[in-house]
Amino acid sequence: MRREKKMQGSEPLSSQPPKPQSEAEVPILTADDHLKHLLLAETGEPWFSSLARNLKDLIRPQKLPPLQLTSKPVAVKNIWGDYRYGKQAGVSSTAIHVVAVILMFTLAGSKTVREAVVNTAKLVAPAAWTPDMTPKPQKQQGGGGGGDRSPLPASKGRAPKFAERQFVPPQQVVNNSDPKLLMEPTLIGPNDIRLPNVNLPVWGDPNAKIGPYSNGPGSGGGIGSGSGGGIGPGRGPGYGPGEGGGIGGGVYRVGGGVSAPVAIYKIEPEYSEEARKAKFQGTVVLSIVVDEQGLPRSFKVVKPLGLGLDEKAIEAVQKWRFSPAKMNGKAVAVQATVEVNFRLL
Repeated sequence: MRREKKMQGSEPLSSQPPKPQSEAEVPILTADDHLKHLLLAETGEPWFSSLARNLKDLIRPQKLPPLQLTSKPVAVKNIWGDYRYGKQAGVSSTAIHVVAVILMFTLAGSKTVREAVVNTAKLVAPAAWTPDMTPKPQKQQGGGGGGDRSPLPASKGRAPKFAERQFVPPQQVVNNSDPKLLMEPTLIGPNDIRLPNVNLPVWGDPNAKIGPYSNGPGSGGGIGSGSGGGIGPGRGPGYGPGEGGGIGGGVYRVGGGVSAPVAIYKIEPEYSEEARKAKFQGTVVLSIVVDEQGLPRSFKVVKPLGLGLDEKAIEAVQKWRFSPAKMNGKAVAVQATVEVNFRLL
């Protein structure tokens, strides 16, 4: 009886467990709700409304209320006026500068410093070299000689004039006493060349000594100890110790009526074994004489390379052939410069 009364006074028990309170608060989503999440909501205003509003703000902007300042300036200490060493600092700075200037002039005027400045090498780069482009007249060079193999040296006499062509070489001793056509002898060269005036009735070498008449021990006609129908110890129809005609010693140079020789046959130089192993490349410059037949001779290396390449360059140029230079239509010997290039493939 007591147990029954106690059960009657208590709350009735449910057969199902109680639901949590949060379960009732969770919303139930449907398919339409998911579809709305995929579509963008119209959060902005229409474009024409925004355009109208922007134009209105541009033409008649909204007036803002006046700015009200609520802060007040606060007085601070002036740090720039705190200069406690006014006159003393100025006097000290001036004294230091004066002492420095006096010390500098004293050191600069000493003998030791001056000698050191004189002996110091200047490290300033030199000014760029500008070549002299002023045209200079070409000086013709050349010479000639001759003779008839006489045992006596050529004797003094006057030289004939220079001309473009030579039909008769000068002779002091005429071997043909009865020529069919008499012509005045000439020397090959520019007609403005003037030789020393010798007042003698015979042809000869103006610089020779007076003696028995003789054409000299040379050959090829002319007067002297050379060859070629000229006068002097040279070779050619000119005058002097040179060759090829004209005067001045040496051979003709290109210019002043003398054309340049043209290479018509060339071969490539061979490489020396030393230069090939060292993979050495460069250019050899040679000074040569191209004679009347177009043959090179009198080789001289102007710009060497070494390693045996200079000799190889001379060997190659010796086999070259040229169209000879000409003066007034006649072939003459000239001084020329050639470049021989050495390049590894």
